[in-house]
Amino acid sequence: MLFPPRLAPLVFSVLMSLYMVFLMTFVITWANTGLGEGFAGRWWRAFYIAWPVAFALILAGAPRLQRLTAKLIRQPA
Repeated sequence: MLFPPRLAPLVFSVLMSLYMVFLMTFVITWANTGLGEGFAGRWWRAFYIAWPVAFALILAGAPRLQRLTAKLIRQPA
Protein backbone atom coordinates (compact mmCIF):
# COMPACT_ATOMS: atom_id res chain seq x y z
CA MET A 1 0.00 0.00 0.00
CA LEU A 2 1.40 3.36 -1.00
CA PHE A 3 -0.93 5.61 0.97
CA PRO A 4 -2.64 5.26 4.35
CA PRO A 5 -6.44 4.84 4.25
CA ARG A 6 -7.02 8.31 5.71
CA LEU A 7 -5.72 9.79 2.43
CA ALA A 8 -8.23 7.88 0.29
CA PRO A 9 -10.42 10.95 -0.47
CA LEU A 10 -7.38 12.96 -1.53
CA VAL A 11 -5.95 10.15 -3.69
CA PHE A 12 -9.37 9.62 -5.28
CA SER A 13 -9.67 13.35 -6.05
CA VAL A 14 -6.22 13.48 -7.63
CA LEU A 15 -6.81 10.41 -9.78
CA MET A 16 -10.35 11.34 -10.85
CA SER A 17 -9.38 14.90 -11.72
CA LEU A 18 -6.31 13.82 -13.70
CA TYR A 19 -8.37 11.24 -15.61
CA MET A 20 -11.25 13.58 -16.43
CA VAL A 21 -9.18 16.65 -17.24
CA PHE A 22 -6.73 14.70 -19.40
CA LEU A 23 -9.53 13.29 -21.55
CA MET A 24 -11.83 16.30 -21.61
CA THR A 25 -9.17 18.87 -22.46
CA PHE A 26 -7.81 16.55 -25.16
CA VAL A 27 -11.23 16.09 -26.77
CA ILE A 28 -12.28 19.74 -26.51
CA THR A 29 -8.93 21.04 -27.79
CA TRP A 30 -9.11 18.56 -30.67
CA ALA A 31 -12.71 19.52 -31.49
CA ASN A 32 -11.97 23.25 -31.38
CA THR A 33 -8.55 23.43 -33.05
CA GLY A 34 -7.83 20.06 -34.69
CA LEU A 35 -4.77 17.86 -34.30
CA GLY A 36 -2.53 20.09 -36.40
CA GLU A 37 0.69 21.84 -35.56
CA GLY A 38 0.87 23.16 -32.02
CA PHE A 39 -1.85 20.82 -30.71
CA ALA A 40 0.26 19.52 -27.83
CA GLY A 41 0.98 23.04 -26.60
CA ARG A 42 -2.65 24.10 -26.84
CA TRP A 43 -3.78 20.92 -25.07
CA TRP A 44 -1.15 21.29 -22.31
CA ARG A 45 -2.23 24.90 -21.66
CA ALA A 46 -5.87 23.81 -21.33
CA PHE A 47 -4.81 20.91 -19.08
CA TYR A 48 -2.72 22.90 -16.61
CA ILE A 49 -5.40 25.56 -16.31
CA ALA A 50 -8.27 23.09 -15.86
CA TRP A 51 -6.64 20.51 -13.58
CA PRO A 52 -6.42 22.55 -10.35
CA VAL A 53 -10.02 23.68 -10.80
CA ALA A 54 -11.24 20.12 -11.38
CA PHE A 55 -9.21 18.82 -8.43
CA ALA A 56 -10.69 21.38 -6.05
CA LEU A 57 -14.24 20.77 -7.32
CA ILE A 58 -13.93 16.99 -6.97
CA LEU A 59 -12.30 17.26 -3.55
CA ALA A 60 -15.11 19.51 -2.31
CA GLY A 61 -17.99 17.95 -4.21
CA ALA A 62 -17.39 14.20 -4.13
CA PRO A 63 -18.57 13.61 -0.53
CA ARG A 64 -21.78 15.57 -1.12
CA LEU A 65 -22.43 13.84 -4.42
CA GLN A 66 -21.83 10.43 -2.85
CA ARG A 67 -24.41 11.22 -0.15
CA LEU A 68 -26.89 12.47 -2.78
CA THR A 69 -26.33 9.32 -4.83
CA ALA A 70 -27.03 7.15 -1.80
CA LYS A 71 -30.33 9.00 -1.28
CA LEU A 72 -31.33 8.61 -4.94
CA ILE A 73 -30.62 4.87 -5.13
CA ARG A 74 -33.52 2.61 -4.21
CA GLN A 75 -32.57 0.18 -1.47
CA PRO A 76 -33.38 -3.50 -2.06
CA ALA A 77 -36.44 -4.73 -0.19
